[in-house]
Amino acid sequence: MLAPPMLPVPPPTYAGTERVIAALIDELARRGHAVTLFGPGDSTVDCEIVATPPRSLWSAGYHGEVSSFINITLARAWERAAEFDVIHSHLEALGFLFARYSPRPVVTTLHGRLDTTGIPSLLEEFRDIPLVAISDSQGRWWPDQNWTSTIHHGLPLQQMPFSTEPGNYLAFVGRVTPEKGIPDSIELARRTGLRLRIAAKVYDAHEKEHYASIVEPAIAEGVVDFLGELGEPERDALYAGALATVMLGAWPEPFGLVAIESMAAGTPVIARRAGALTETIEHGVDGFLVDDLSEAELAARRVADLPRDVIRRRAVERFSPSRMTDEYEAVYARLLAEDAQRHMSARPDARDGHLAEGEPAEPAERPPLEVSPTAR
Repeated sequence: MLAPPMLPVPPPTYAGTERVIAALIDELARRGHAVTLFGPGDSTVDCEIVATPPRSLWSAGYHGEVSSFINITLARAWERAAEFDVIHSHLEALGFLFARYSPRPVVTTLHGRLDTTGIPSLLEEFRDIPLVAISDSQGRWWPDQNWTSTIHHGLPLQQMPFSTEPGNYLAFVGRVTPEKGIPDSIELARRTGLRLRIAAKVYDAHEKEHYASIVEPAIAEGVVDFLGELGEPERDALYAGALATVMLGAWPEPFGLVAIESMAAGTPVIARRAGALTETIEHGVDGFLVDDLSEAELAARRVADLPRDVIRRRAVERFSPSRMTDEYEAVYARLLAEDAQRHMSARPDARDGHLAEGEPAEPAERPPLEVSPTAR
């Protein structure tokens, strides 16, 4: 498992990719797979960890360019590639070249948008490498890629706090950036008379600028309670106590962990009809999908009528680590079968359709992957 170098696995505060990697590793290990993580040395998942770097970059105060550190991760994985049956990369497009030439099968889960920063050109070049999309929305512009599957994220959501009673405020969790829809969230709070409680990080210069121009005046106005970046217990309690969680940005979320966390707490989501939120939220069941602020106002008036126990049960079932791991096991098994077939086809004595007498079809050191009954 190849992880980015910025945060430990799992992360101490809110993050997406690293939490999903941790959930996947934990479930794979529980099923008896031997897992090695190539990632930050301060990761705490229960598996072998190859430190790349010794300490996660952001924990060490580094906020510069990370591609050099990702290349170190790839180099160390390459050194040991022959030890593994399957390599699973979460390094986005920077791992594409490694995936093409690795001596062992590599599958890459893409966690971000695929329409920016040169990624379209890379996708056109690397149409051969196996990819996993985290939503149909994320992959819809690239139908000719080698998609092995679309696999929605799973997290251990059973421990989320839960209340059957709607709260009296709106919740926002995420980043203080324009694309996350904070101005519309604040305006919705004004129109409905509900306070907006924001749990968000403000690190980068553009985030600080957005906070100063948009959030601070709303705090002074008495519309917003700004809570900063919360730890998991405080963040989960924020979800559970809200009337609804708002996700009003026009930015097309590749997945949107905030939505499934809120729903696991029983709290419906009022979201812009964009990106993967159209797949994770069923309109009128888990929350409401809206096109503008007028529809968001209507949603805020109706959202208390949605049964929160149903919302929670659906989220825990649909977005479990077990379901996610079933689907990844199926991808791993398919990659192994395809790899074995390629090796057999390349053998001189197999080109006429048969093996030399007494030779096994699979190398002895690479037994078939054990896959759960659900994945089969």
